[in-house]
Amino acid sequence: MSTVSGSGTGKDWPKHHDDNHDPFSAPHIYYGEQNLNAIGGRPRTLSATYDKHTLAPTSGGLALPLSKPVRRSSADDYNAHNPRKFLINVESTYRSLLASEDTDGNFQITIEDGGPKVLSLGTANSNGYNHSQVRGTYMLSNLLQELTLAIDYGRKHIVLDEARLNENPVARLRRLIKHSFWDGLTRRIDASVIDIVAKDPKAERMKDPRPRIYVPRGAPDQLKYYQRIAKEQPELDLDVVELPEQITAEYTKSINDKPGLLALAMEKYVDDDGKEQMRGWPFVVPGGRFNELYGWDSYMIALGLLIDDRTDLAKAMVVNFCFEIEHYGKILNANRSYYLSRSQPPFLTDMTLRVFKKIQHLEGSTEFLKTSTLAAIKEYFTVWVSEPRLDPISGLSRYRPDGLGVPPETEPSHFDSHLGPYAKKHGMSIEDFIVAYNDGVIKEPALDEYFLHDRAVRESGHDTSYRLEGVCANLATIDLNSLLYKYETDIAKVIETYFGGRLVIPQEFSAKGHPDLQTGSVHTSGAWERRAKRRKMLIDRYLWNEEKCMYFDYDTVAKKQIKYESATTFWAMWAGVSSPKQATKMVETAMKLFEEHGGLVSGTEKSRGRIGLDRPNRQWDYPYGWAPQQILAWVGLERYGYKEEAERLAYRWLYMITKAFVDYNGVVVEKYDVTRPIDPHRVDAEYGNQGLDFRGVAREGFGWVNASYQLGLTIINSHMRRALGACVAPSDFFSATDSERELLLLKWGASPPDTPEESPAEPLFFGSPPK
Repeated sequence: MSTVSGSGTGKDWPKHHDDNHDPFSAPHIYYGEQNLNAIGGRPRTLSATYDKHTLAPTSGGLALPLSKPVRRSSADDYNAHNPRKFLINVESTYRSLLASEDTDGNFQITIEDGGPKVLSLGTANSNGYNHSQVRGTYMLSNLLQELTLAIDYGRKHIVLDEARLNENPVARLRRLIKHSFWDGLTRRIDASVIDIVAKDPKAERMKDPRPRIYVPRGAPDQLKYYQRIAKEQPELDLDVVELPEQITAEYTKSINDKPGLLALAMEKYVDDDGKEQMRGWPFVVPGGRFNELYGWDSYMIALGLLIDDRTDLAKAMVVNFCFEIEHYGKILNANRSYYLSRSQPPFLTDMTLRVFKKIQHLEGSTEFLKTSTLAAIKEYFTVWVSEPRLDPISGLSRYRPDGLGVPPETEPSHFDSHLGPYAKKHGMSIEDFIVAYNDGVIKEPALDEYFLHDRAVRESGHDTSYRLEGVCANLATIDLNSLLYKYETDIAKVIETYFGGRLVIPQEFSAKGHPDLQTGSVHTSGAWERRAKRRKMLIDRYLWNEEKCMYFDYDTVAKKQIKYESATTFWAMWAGVSSPKQATKMVETAMKLFEEHGGLVSGTEKSRGRIGLDRPNRQWDYPYGWAPQQILAWVGLERYGYKEEAERLAYRWLYMITKAFVDYNGVVVEKYDVTRPIDPHRVDAEYGNQGLDFRGVAREGFGWVNASYQLGLTIINSHMRRALGACVAPSDFFSATDSERELLLLKWGASPPDTPEESPAEPLFFGSPPK
């Protein structure tokens, strides 16, 4: 057992005071610089920097004489009215903790480390003379996380609340997401950060890897703004490029060797000197390594932001999406130049309505709703119901983006196995073949078809999956057509409820060649209702399978259903396109195909088929589960009245996340293996997993997993929330009867009923069940 004392003698420590402070405040408050309180001369948060010799805690340039500590025999006795606190020398405790507990040397303390799992710390009430033990992986890993944060904020010594170490894991993760993770994932694009966000690791191998920003033709103020920044800060070497009015696949290919950031929405404001300035609207990125606004990630993230009262960020992302549609013609995969021709699954109308619900009492909210709806209408007609994405025969839509050549954003060797035979055929190296193929010198229709489907898979957001490989651009998928049905019903509802049944297209959202988008064109709620009814009829005809009691994708070229069993079948319930009878059949028959230990799996093992060295795992196939599939299924189940099933699936997913969080040093990752009870964050697929690589403390989690956690807590019931905090396995919880569950919760040390910290946020409005 290791023992770490605060100072050895206690003389360097101030007398301990009982402040009325929050032991669970955010790190920037708990460890940041604070004003000295009037009585004790120390930061309110009990977090301070110490002089090594004669001075008490210092803050704001003040130094107070040290008073001699007074010992009391019961100073470190713990009770509910006298919570234990520790006096900690940050650096020495940090080193001792890692030396004794981090046996694999990865700067994390997990159940796989072989240390003694105990550390002795000096108590604050005894000024470090008495010691108490911190035991177990969870408390020790929390200690490592808190010490890492203290080091970040320059703390040399701290007074640390034990409550921060043994905090209910559900409360801790929820708190971290709300007060730390969202801020860690927030970005903006303007002069304050352009030197960071404009850099692209993928561009380093290009011919001209300078930091670069592309500005759309219709944003002259932004063009002048960035040109001024480039001139005033020549050390940035920032290349500012104005895009042409028409952006084609040929143009996108022509700038492959000059990749850059695509400008997003900006607002004008008056600074402290009375000068008008511009700043970027903020957005939240999927993970810590990203600096771009992503498409469907942002919708999922917004659900969590709205629960956590970060409506400002959710609204800002809608504003950015409207800017993208107005100036780039679509919601982009992400705002980099190589994504100009590619979109992602469309969620704008639902995202808009959820934000509007939060801000409808504020000035300008109706204009926000109007602008966002007009943007969605433009996207609907110009992207999703136009060729090449619209299949004119079935009347359904497909992921089928424009594009030429080899996708430049992939790793250099990503396509080598497929390009090798073509290069050999032409007697060229792979590098030379790529140049000749991209420039059109060499024609290979089969390769054109291959990359058509590859780009479609990426646009679908499900990159990659054997469900879509080699066929995606031909598929009218249930996911995309469910989303478009939701667009149609949402737009009809908005026009009828808020704009008197009529909405006129203004010039800025008009589009040449689209009769429905001519300036002055009138859209009525009735017309959009008819579009929704027609799409439902087509979905029932082509995508519903009565025998299998679920939806399948439809191959518009082969003219047949593709019998790959995918969790996207439940998107139809989220959108409300399923009839009550269809929903019942899916719940009773199809759900059991996908329900695993940790929630819904993306697809069935049977559909995925054999895997091996020549056929590796794909990350959107069995055995992996993703937050979007869980979220949309929960909401869909609640929509049709299947609350118990939604609670059960949500508990499985939340348990898996919580257990990994407890056992593996607070890890929260992009995706999980929902079949693994012990280490579900370990993923053996082509892209690995995001969120694993951190030292000491996870700082951002992963966007849509963060959101799924906050949303899931609003769905499960109070018994489940208590069981989750005690990490009661789903098999144990669901096998117990109602009368046995309270005993089970007591056995596992669950929090008492009605514990305030377990109260969930208000659930989001899910809409009315279909008639």
